Amino acid sequence: MGERRKAHDLARRGRPTNSVSGATLGADPVPRSRPKILFVTSEFADYVKVGGLGEVSAALPRTLRNKCDMRVLLPGYRDVVSQLQAVEIVGHLPSCGDIPACDLARSTTGDHLAVYVLLCPQLFERDGGPYGDATGTDWSDNDLRFARLGLAAAQIASGTGDPNWIPDLLHLNDWTSALAPAYLAWSGRSIPSVLTIHNLAHRGLFARHRLDRLGIPHAAFDINGVEFCGDISFLKAGIFYASHITTVSSTYAQEIVTPEHGCGLHGLLRGKFDQGRLTGIINGIDESWDPLIDPHLAQPFSSDDWKGKDVNAKALRRTFGLAVSRGPLFAIVSRLVHQKGLDIAIEAIETIVRQGGQIVVTGKGESELEQSLCRVARQHPGKVGIKIGYEETTARRMLAGSDFLLMPSRFEPCGLTQMYAQRFGSLPVAHRTGGLADTIQDGVTGLLFRELSLGGLLGAIYRSLDIYHSPPRLRTMRKAAMARPTGWNDAAANYASIYDSTLTAA
Repeated sequence: MGERRKAHDLARRGRPTNSVSGATLGADPVPRSRPKILFVTSEFADYVKVGGLGEVSAALPRTLRNKCDMRVLLPGYRDVVSQLQAVEIVGHLPSCGDIPACDLARSTTGDHLAVYVLLCPQLFERDGGPYGDATGTDWSDNDLRFARLGLAAAQIASGTGDPNWIPDLLHLNDWTSALAPAYLAWSGRSIPSVLTIHNLAHRGLFARHRLDRLGIPHAAFDINGVEFCGDISFLKAGIFYASHITTVSSTYAQEIVTPEHGCGLHGLLRGKFDQGRLTGIINGIDESWDPLIDPHLAQPFSSDDWKGKDVNAKALRRTFGLAVSRGPLFAIVSRLVHQKGLDIAIEAIETIVRQGGQIVVTGKGESELEQSLCRVARQHPGKVGIKIGYEETTARRMLAGSDFLLMPSRFEPCGLTQMYAQRFGSLPVAHRTGGLADTIQDGVTGLLFRELSLGGLLGAIYRSLDIYHSPPRLRTMRKAAMARPTGWNDAAANYASIYDSTLTAA
């Protein structure tokens, strides 16, 4: 049975629409006084996750439901369609240029969060990940795939989609949905939008000759439009046309208006900042990051009972083939890419081992870094362990069992891993940048270093060794880190305020 037919079979199993409220699948009627927000994303952790965007997309709309009528829009990747429990086809979205037409399906999560899915088999239903094939190579038609997502958001906001629900505002995320406000502007519509930049380095760059295929007016290929250094930039277009820009920490918002961190877009972003249309809002983490209740851990623990953390440390050493040790245990849980400063971390491993420490690493990324880490592990059997890839239980146990987390990132818009580590009593050792600077209080909930160099990292590592060998101070810092507020309520309140001000100004 084809994927498209499967989707329609799923749809027939869905419950009918409630014509009074516009809610489906048993959802409660939504008060009309709440703003209707369409949250547009290329990842949603319930069904598909590559990184932090998936976690944010699953958590933030849920937290905002008591303030707004939140609904999520995402592509109908094969892995998404296969997991939907009940589907209703609510509309058909027309083509534009070479962007194919598609059906708009609606489903709900187990906790009744409404989710719209684009059923476009030729673009989305294929083996591999959201952005590339199984080897990590980007899909050659990613411009069409994510122009389809942005165009769909614009069409839904214009009333072509679900006839029972039209959003008041679009909340877009990163380059993959950033064309939405541009398509609205080109069609002469002024529907408010908020664009969140999770990582400015990913600008969505494509060749100029794709303009017609993407349905982009040639007049928009301009510095005041989609043009960026001779290419089309989806993210640049979103920044230019969106009503308000947010990013995922206050420090990162200040960094991206500078030449050093602005990725060539600092001038445009500085203009938004000066207009009061660029805001930094730190991400939260979900409630599952609690060492007392996390089922992944070898044994639960709390800041009043460290026995469980010791059990997790012993289990972690066994998993990675490390020797029994009384020394500190460091961890790296990260994408293995240049941004994360892992080349510097690799240089520091020799010092960690020489000082009686051990280190475990998990992640996947650039082959050169993977090979370097594997080589270091072979050089230090019983002291350095590495697992290429990412597996949730292993990652959580690493944070629960380690004493320190290394995050020497060159830049870090927000970062979630340092907050996960803090909740599990593992003190982050991090470069003072972006969200790391906003979430780690140096000497209290972790350690920060300013100079991005081997010397800067080693200085922080030596400080961590001193702390480890002072048990009262180690316990005090662990308690402070575990007590740090990490939920989504503050972030949700800030986003709700931005929605309100953006709608008021529209």
